[in-house]
Amino acid sequence: MPDMTVKSHQLAETQSEYMKLTAEIMEIRKRGEKPLAFIRTYGCQQNVADSEKIKGMLSRSGFDFVDSPDEADFILFNTCAVREHAEDRVFGNVGALKNLKRKHPQILIALCGCMMEQEHVANRIYNSFPFVGLVFGTHSLHHFPELLYRALVDGGRVFERGNDDNQVYEGIPVRRDGNFKGWLPIMYGCNNFCTYCIVPYVRGRERSRDKNIILTEARQMIDLGYKDITLLGQNVNSYGKTLETPVSFANLLREIDSYDGDYWLRFMTSHPKDCSRDLIDAIAEGRHISKHLHLPFQSGSDRILKAMNRHYDRKKYLETIAYAKERIEDVSLTSDIIVGFPGETYEDFKQTLSLIREVEFTSLFTFIFSPRKGTPAEKLDDPVSAEEKSKWFRELLDVQEEIAAKRCSAMVGSRERVLIESVKEKTNELNARTSGNIIVELEGDKSLIGTFQEVKITQARNWILKGELI
Repeated sequence: MPDMTVKSHQLAETQSEYMKLTAEIMEIRKRGEKPLAFIRTYGCQQNVADSEKIKGMLSRSGFDFVDSPDEADFILFNTCAVREHAEDRVFGNVGALKNLKRKHPQILIALCGCMMEQEHVANRIYNSFPFVGLVFGTHSLHHFPELLYRALVDGGRVFERGNDDNQVYEGIPVRRDGNFKGWLPIMYGCNNFCTYCIVPYVRGRERSRDKNIILTEARQMIDLGYKDITLLGQNVNSYGKTLETPVSFANLLREIDSYDGDYWLRFMTSHPKDCSRDLIDAIAEGRHISKHLHLPFQSGSDRILKAMNRHYDRKKYLETIAYAKERIEDVSLTSDIIVGFPGETYEDFKQTLSLIREVEFTSLFTFIFSPRKGTPAEKLDDPVSAEEKSKWFRELLDVQEEIAAKRCSAMVGSRERVLIESVKEKTNELNARTSGNIIVELEGDKSLIGTFQEVKITQARNWILKGELI
């Protein structure tokens, strides 16, 4: 097996040279005083983390960043393939750039991310959007500077997708979007192949980052004052299985949690089939680990779970939840649900509702099934109408709203430690978040943003709490 540390180091040196060359070119091509880049990110937190790497490489290439594509010399959309709606938005927003490109021909427009790993999407971009000059997929992120340089110098269109060598490349610079909340990827890809999910096809198979590199980055983030650190992976519970010396995710959590500092440690996403009691014990015993477990169950019906290829059943899921409630004081539970999976009946759906009532989740991320081209579920018979699925969806939301209102009402009068995250522009209220990932709105000065504060909960409004500083 080749030494990936050496390979990553060599790649980093090569890409660093391309960054320097790009900086020289952009001094000539820029429209203003300095080269400007506009990045728009769609989809999950992993995409956000990827965009932070792209910004890191662009920053080393001489770019500053703007909030509008109108001012930019380089425009990039980092795309998501999980939902059809996200894809439609990308095509619409890319099409809107045609006039800008006509007005300023020297602008380079680029697309990257999960959508670009799909051949039919890349072909559509190539044929229907000739003003897009650079397209690359998730497997090409590590040599983005080289691709950017080629697109700028050669004058032709650069398209690159595939080329997944199942490796992890380190040494990529990162320019984080925030200074107190941060993402820390620990692994990439997925081996589960749920029948509805496109992720394994566009992100590749599971591969874990070296534990010591993760620990170093976590220590650096804590030293820099990050208060909320989220470990990322398509299935973090599988972390460490592909390493030469396997490491469990529970032990990785424990090692980071052992670092002194004032911070919360979160993670996502967990797959129920790999959520061990050891992991739950690590959360319960942790000093900094958030008492929040996001554990997607997708359906309460064993028949549908089998059709989804989820590798657990209702009984196993509820046993895991019961242990989490037993071990983690005031645990906050959240989940994902797909409504209207092909072949699902109303009787199947009612089993989902009964599971929601039994667990009493803090909140849910709910979706009506969206077929993804290239997945097994795309080919399944789907006799239930969109109208009927929408009725089920509304019924689910009503049940969850009742549960969330009950849970939040029970918190009125309690004292909570929260992290102040932002200010609402219209009301000047502060937005904060509890360890259990519940939003709290309160009055206060914006200078408190990025700090932990003690608040008293004064009011409950379904998923959101109102509070006041103590």
